[in-house]
Amino acid sequence: MNAGSEPLNSLDLPGAPEGCRVVVAMSGGVDSSVVAALLKEQGYDVIGVTMQLYDQGAAEHRPGSCCAGQDIYDARQAAALLGVPHYVLDYETRFRDKVIDAFAQSYADGETPIPCVTCNQELKFTDLFDVARDLGADALATGHYISSRQDGAGRALFRARDPDRDQSYFLFATTPEQLKMLRFPLGEMTKPEVREHARRFGLPNADKPDSQDICFVPTGRYSDIVEKLAPQAAQPGEIVHVDGRVLGRHNGVMHFTIGQRRGLGLGAAAASAGEPLYVVRIDAARARVTVGPRSALATRRVALRDVNWIGPGGLEEAARSGREIAVRVRSTRPPAPALLELRDGRIWVEFVDDESGVAPGQACVFYDSVEPRARVLGGGFIRAAETATPAAPTPRAAAG
Repeated sequence: MNAGSEPLNSLDLPGAPEGCRVVVAMSGGVDSSVVAALLKEQGYDVIGVTMQLYDQGAAEHRPGSCCAGQDIYDARQAAALLGVPHYVLDYETRFRDKVIDAFAQSYADGETPIPCVTCNQELKFTDLFDVARDLGADALATGHYISSRQDGAGRALFRARDPDRDQSYFLFATTPEQLKMLRFPLGEMTKPEVREHARRFGLPNADKPDSQDICFVPTGRYSDIVEKLAPQAAQPGEIVHVDGRVLGRHNGVMHFTIGQRRGLGLGAAAASAGEPLYVVRIDAARARVTVGPRSALATRRVALRDVNWIGPGGLEEAARSGREIAVRVRSTRPPAPALLELRDGRIWVEFVDDESGVAPGQACVFYDSVEPRARVLGGGFIRAAETATPAAPTPRAAAG
């Protein structure tokens, strides 16, 4: 194909659909199956690829799982119905090494990890790219709800049309090089529209439930996996109040996350505090969990690690100038105004208004505005947070 020709198809590729090969990452869910169906209908040369990521037996019949036995079967069924070639690739070892082990270690470090981001970053948008290139593909398409389009010399990411389905929070680590090949056909659709397409195509998974974020936890109890892989995360320790009182004990930092209110196991000690208590700090090295009132969760700025920038210009240039951006520190929150800063050689984000429940290990994703269709500028993982609450004094036993 002539790289200088005008796009003639829905994927913004040079050339007619019949001359474009597209590898579709098929998880077995309705979203990726519809992507394959729509592209096949439009005339593209479609190849379906499914990554087998973890032991099939444990999640074979669990609703909401993905990338396991039943899901592979569903992907194969959809591909057969559509008449497209389909390959299943065994990535269990790499998934365990890159995602599951990192997930467990993150909890042991007192963090709250996001395995979906790691999976996209370490497997789906790396190894799957190699497979797509080996198959001679012009593009790799996925069922994510996010939009991309040409912006100047490269492609840019934007929040999805449906704000309730927008998955930009999980895709901030996508690189400019990957964006050249990635396509997201569902970015301008709603979930009901996708399911309607699935019924129109007669796909067997048209009404299949959405997958869970932690796909490799078949019982729903992530602590079972964490304790097995990182037993130090189950070390007992103290639960202390921000004022220094020892309120009780716990059976491992892996059971807690910043902002958590339920399941603290404090009983009467919590009642005596006179107000609801939340987890405000986790000190994994000392196996200590600090709790306090909601006001103690207020965070003004965060330090980031592993920052990825896909906005115009460079990261250091933007940070040195104190660029005004919008950020999300949880996938369920809308973007909020903030400033990007460079301090002591590290990237920091300062919130215009205090954020609550900011947890190390989670992502801080950058946008160019708070608007619903804002451009994604990148993001990083939260390394540390500065709160308005001073460090807890030396613990003392609770009175009575």
